[in-house]
Amino acid sequence: MTKQMLGTATSLDLLQARQVAVQAAQAAGHLLRARTGGPLGARAKDASGDVVTDLDLDAERVILGRLRAAFPDHEIVSEEAGVCGARGGAWTWLVDPLDGTNNVAVGLSDYVVGIALCEQRRPVVGVVHEPVTGRTWSAVLGRGAYQHADRLRPAPRPPGGRPVLAWTQGHEVARDDSTARALKLVLESSARRVLQLWAPLLAWVMLARGDIDGIVGYRPEGVDLPAGLLIATEAGMAVRALDGGEFDNRIGLPDTERSFVAGPPETVDRLLKLANAGAWIEPEVRRLTVLDTSTIDW
Repeated sequence: MTKQMLGTATSLDLLQARQVAVQAAQAAGHLLRARTGGPLGARAKDASGDVVTDLDLDAERVILGRLRAAFPDHEIVSEEAGVCGARGGAWTWLVDPLDGTNNVAVGLSDYVVGIALCEQRRPVVGVVHEPVTGRTWSAVLGRGAYQHADRLRPAPRPPGGRPVLAWTQGHEVARDDSTARALKLVLESSARRVLQLWAPLLAWVMLARGDIDGIVGYRPEGVDLPAGLLIATEAGMAVRALDGGEFDNRIGLPDTERSFVAGPPETVDRLLKLANAGAWIEPEVRRLTVLDTSTIDW
């Protein structure tokens, strides 16, 4: 199948699309690994304190070039470049060329590349590549999640004891946001450890592998959510909205509608109960009530 056919076919070959995304992520990862540790050209991205570096922009150019060549009729939404390519069609690519920029900026090696493809706003392909180790995780809707050619089958977590959780929040969440503060307070007081990785895609991969017991996300960023979410759910994990309802995985929703809990199906209700014990907000008066979590048995 030619590159032009990939971009214009009415019925897209999702396995072929995954292959293109994997190759693009790995090419960007090769650039990142070769240049981390050198001059970054870091600068403030916005008032939230987030940063952008020359590495973000150069890795993004590598990915966008490959996606545009293979899928000229697709829309692309990228972390730094914004919206580009054709608009209004069924297919949208989401690109985070360097998830973990703040880690790289302070000399940490916890960062990944993330790419997702959505059909009618819902993720159908997800790819996460870790340049430092060379590992790549990917998923196609309904076809499972993989680390390279090996199917992801999460190892069961040790029974008993307190859970190990990851926390993620959007860049726009204020430091004095009462809901975020209450959620983090109850998680930190109830869990064995709460990881704040500054690289949410890495947390999704850890969940998919069975390394951690769950993730709690509060108004997370929209670009890097679909790839990790698809890999985790195709590995067998469950994702629920913070209010307990079904999680809406469509892209383009307001960040207030993206909060979630994610974990193994057999324990996600307990994680949801823990999160809801942490914060209950009446939107009209912004009243905070912290509830007792001692009855939640892990």
